[in-house]
Parts: sequence; structure tokens; C-alpha cells
Amino acid sequence: MGTLLFRLIYSLLLVLALPFYLPSLYRKKVGKPSVEKRWKEHFGITPPLTKATGSVIWIHAVSVGETIAATPLIKKIKQQNPESTIVLTTTTPTGAKQAETLSEYVTHRYMPLDFTFAVKRFVKVIKPKQLIIIETELWPNTLTTVNKLGIPISVVNARLSDHSYNGYNKFRFVTNIIMPCLERVICQHVNDANNFIKLGIAKDKVFVSGSIKFDISISEEVQTNGEQLRDALCSQRPVWIAASTHQGEDEIVLAAHKDLLQAHPNALLILVPRHPERFESVYQLCSSSFSTNRRTANAECNENTQVYLADTMGEMLTLIAAADLCFMGGSLLGDKVGGHNMLEPAALAKPIITGASYFNFTDITNQLVSAGACKIVNSEGELAAELKTLFMDKEASQQKGLAAKQVVDENRGAIKKTIGYLE
Repeated sequence: MGTLLFRLIYSLLLVLALPFYLPSLYRKKVGKPSVEKRWKEHFGITPPLTKATGSVIWIHAVSVGETIAATPLIKKIKQQNPESTIVLTTTTPTGAKQAETLSEYVTHRYMPLDFTFAVKRFVKVIKPKQLIIIETELWPNTLTTVNKLGIPISVVNARLSDHSYNGYNKFRFVTNIIMPCLERVICQHVNDANNFIKLGIAKDKVFVSGSIKFDISISEEVQTNGEQLRDALCSQRPVWIAASTHQGEDEIVLAAHKDLLQAHPNALLILVPRHPERFESVYQLCSSSFSTNRRTANAECNENTQVYLADTMGEMLTLIAAADLCFMGGSLLGDKVGGHNMLEPAALAKPIITGASYFNFTDITNQLVSAGACKIVNSEGELAAELKTLFMDKEASQQKGLAAKQVVDENRGAIKKTIGYLE
């Protein structure tokens, strides 16, 4: 199939998909930020940069996770290029909300949809000198258009698991179009790099930096806020956090907590759903069986509180800091999600539990497991058993947390390498 024919068919399919995609993107939901009047930005109608200085560096991070991961890199780029203007694009409103925390360093815009006309409009207004994509957000029309306009494209903190490689490999005619558009691909791990090379990227364009997520820094403010929250939750209690849980996973977590309460009646679960639009339904689920307090309600926890629902955004580090140990969600639903980043609890020296599905973070998980810092469980029974074990042996639990932090410390330096490759 020729390039032009493919892009025509692809664009037509994209048009047909809009009636299904846009309502989910724009629909107002309780607890979820809304695009509101900025919807035009998705079609390339973006406001000009009123305070632009120097060259414009365009960084794209699709949503919350990528924005958080990119934060230390963005700060370093700004530090080394103080005269440049950084435009950070996200696709989702939750990503936009997270970008607000970086307003000192970046100007936020919504990413244009993958239509050539929208991308051209955006580029004409923003006039970027380079595009840096966080992780692996590769859209055919965007890459082709930006490349033809002479703007170099780099992918940093790139991931391409064997699972993802098999998916891309089924559509080689697509990868044959997009891969030549990339000037450099800076990968997290050697396996990611090898998969990109197998897809057709020239070896001299592929580099390995390690994961920039290892360069996470824990501020004194986070530590202080975590201690204050822990005091508010009754500091002498066993406290565990289930972070970034998905629909269908909350029930498993709550069942494990019910089992845990048989051995530790004063145990407290901090439950953090991944998606804010689910806060209300998860609250109803929790309150039907447990004494539940919501963080947004500012209700005082007492010894009878069994579940503390964290229905806010941007507080994950503080919430983890307040707990004794962390279960990372997105990992007990088969191959649907593939886990979430465990480096935040690791950097906070917390012992970690994950389900068996962690293909998005295979290398990180394997390192933590090898260090004795992370336990893999397959069911609510195994989760409850590990919780009991960790709460029964506080010294062993503390050692697991210290081992997790050591894994983070030993892998720092990816941002420095990334900056070097970009230069």
C-alpha cells in the first residue's frame, strides 16, 4: 500500500471514529477536569504564544502519567535553555490539569488530533524548532507532517515491550511510514531499543538512557505532607495504599482488605482510583461494606474508619508517603492494563506488591523483585496473605522498603544521559 493511499484511508477512518472518541473526551464527569471552550485546540486552532522568547521546544506527553514522568526532564531542559519557550501538549484534560503544576516552566496547549490540517495549523502558530515525544505516542499523520516541515522529532523515555512490538509488527506498512520520521529514539532499556531496531529504526538513531522515572526526587514538602496526613489518619494504625486501581480491581482490593481486618482490625486502606470519573462509584462501593471517609470531605478519620478514599488529583506521592506499604494497581486484570509505575513508592522506601500483569514495567518490576523489594500476587487471597506478612514483621517490611529505594538510587542518571543524546 502506498504512503498517500494509506494516509487517505487512515484519515477517513479517523473521521469515522470521531463521533465515538470525542464524546468520551469532552463529556463532563463528576471529579474529572473538562476541556470546555478549549476543544478547538484539538483541531489545530490554538492560541498564539504571547510571551514566547527564544526558540520553541515542543514536548508532548499524552496524559497524567507521561506528564509526571516528564516533569524532571522538563525542568532540566528549561534550566539549560532558560531563553527557550517550552510548549507542553497533552491530549486529555487530566493531563492538562497536571500540566498546570508546571506553569512556571511550560505553556500548555492541547495536542491537535492526528489530522494533517490540524497539525499544520498548530505548527504554523507555535513554530517549534523540535518535537520531543514522551514514551511512545506515535501518530502517522503527525509524524509525517512534522517531519516534512523540517522539524526534528525525538522520542525519549521510549518503551516498546515485546507485547507492543508484536502489535506494531502486524502493521509493518505503518511502521515503515512512521519510523523514518524519527531523528532519534532514546529508550528506557536495551530490550526496548532492540524492538525499535527490529521495527526498522537505524541503529545509529537508537540510544539507551535508562528510565527518566528513576530520577524522581522526593521534596521535603512531600515528606512533611505525608507525615501530617499520617497523623490525621491515626498514626499508630497499620496503613496500606492501593494506588491507581481500575474498574474490576477495586473489588479485589476491598476483599483483601476485609480479610486483612480479621487479623488487624484497626488496619486502614487508602484507596486511589486511577480515573477521577470513577470516584463517586468507588465511594458507593466502599461505603456499602466499610466505614469510609473521602479526602475531599475533610472528614476526620477515627479508629473506626476502615477505608480512606483519595478522591483528589496530584497527591499520589503524599498519599504513598502516609502509608506503610503500597499495592500498585492495573496489575490484577489480566493483560488489560499492564501495571503502573512502581518507582514512586520505591523512592519513598515502601515495600511494594503488584499483580502478575506488569508488562508495561517489566524491567523495573524485575529489578524490584530481584532486590526483594516487590512481591507478585495473583489473587485477593495472595494479596491479603502478603499484607498480613508485611504487617506482622515490621523489620522485614522496612528492609524491603530500603531495598526498593536502593534500586531507584542505583539507576539514577537517565535525565543526564537523555539531555546529552538530545544535544
